[in-house]
Amino acid sequence: MSFRTTARHPALILDDVRGAQKMLAGVARTTALEGSRHLSELVGAPVHLKCENLQRTGSFKLRGAYVRISGLTPVERAAGVVAASAGNHAQGVALASSLLGVRSTVFMPVGAPLPKVAATREYGAQVRLRGQVVDETLEAAQRYAEETGAVFIHPFDHPDIIAGQGTVGLEILEQCPEVRTIVVGIGGGGFAAGVAVAVKALRPDVRIVGVQAEGAACYPPSLAAGHPVAIDDPATMADGIKVGRPGDVPFPLIEELVDEVRTVTEDELSSALLLCLERAKLVVEPAGASPVAALLSDPKAFRGPVVAVLSGGNVDPLLMQRILRHGMSAAGRHLSLRLRLTDRPGALAALLATLTVADANVLDISHVRTDPRLGLTEAEVDLRLETKGPQHCADVEAALREAGYRVIG
Repeated sequence: MSFRTTARHPALILDDVRGAQKMLAGVARTTALEGSRHLSELVGAPVHLKCENLQRTGSFKLRGAYVRISGLTPVERAAGVVAASAGNHAQGVALASSLLGVRSTVFMPVGAPLPKVAATREYGAQVRLRGQVVDETLEAAQRYAEETGAVFIHPFDHPDIIAGQGTVGLEILEQCPEVRTIVVGIGGGGFAAGVAVAVKALRPDVRIVGVQAEGAACYPPSLAAGHPVAIDDPATMADGIKVGRPGDVPFPLIEELVDEVRTVTEDELSSALLLCLERAKLVVEPAGASPVAALLSDPKAFRGPVVAVLSGGNVDPLLMQRILRHGMSAAGRHLSLRLRLTDRPGALAALLATLTVADANVLDISHVRTDPRLGLTEAEVDLRLETKGPQHCADVEAALREAGYRVIG
């Protein structure tokens, strides 16, 4: 699903982004631009992946955090900074503060993944776990700022943050001057706004497409209303773009400069993450994979050459396992079946032999022989199989039916 934006005068200019780029020299990496043959074949034009997942701290967030903290006065620096984040912004603020010699306190949700909490501490921040969701954590951080005088570093709603993130747009134009479409994920909007400011000032012909998770898409209703609108209970595995309301600062920039906002499903996000891992050999978090999900969902809608920005790679290993299983299922690579067979010696071995001939790998199996639903000579088997795709799933089911098995679910 896609939504067109309307016009409003932007509040940030190219010089701000260029100034941020000079400030970030020697601090942020110029991340690689990698071609993707698979996506290029789908789109029918060259597709490149901008690998901000390989940035220091694992995402683009260092850029904006460093520019924002660099701009503080000596008095403000002495008071320290405070931020709230589930992961990427936390690490960006922690490292930027350490590099600039500023004391940092970062509030994170109680359930934040342990690797992200540990990394934030290792980058030098004092971590405080507060709240079950990011909104509660944000309130705790703002109270701390009011009580202590520490400067609150917002993850997206400040011009310096947006200017820092916009340096990714300058790099894209330098690395791929022939680009015609840039696809970026959108949460609160700071990253997409910054990229759009930089790119549209130099190449107004380049199409900027923003992507949101379907369950946390605050921009479509906001763009329709002409002002930021909050949505209730945003829900998505992509915590990096799980934001309930657009930022007041980035919203008019996106309204003016971003050509289109698309939404993607959880299945599409899972499939995109799996593709990045298998085909590009890149570890990408769900939010970072959202541009790839948009390309997979409607590949012919994008004029090439296309640059899809992989905005982050900070994904908890346990979550990665769940997402990959989900992605395998969404891609038709897992098949779950329930079937009935005659309960006799060798029946299960015969079933497994049929699956071996069909070249299906058994991941899980449950063999039930005593259940009120079953006849005296019946057994029921639940199977989870690894397959090669949707056609192979159909072939496996056909082979089972041809062998006389009754597939009931």
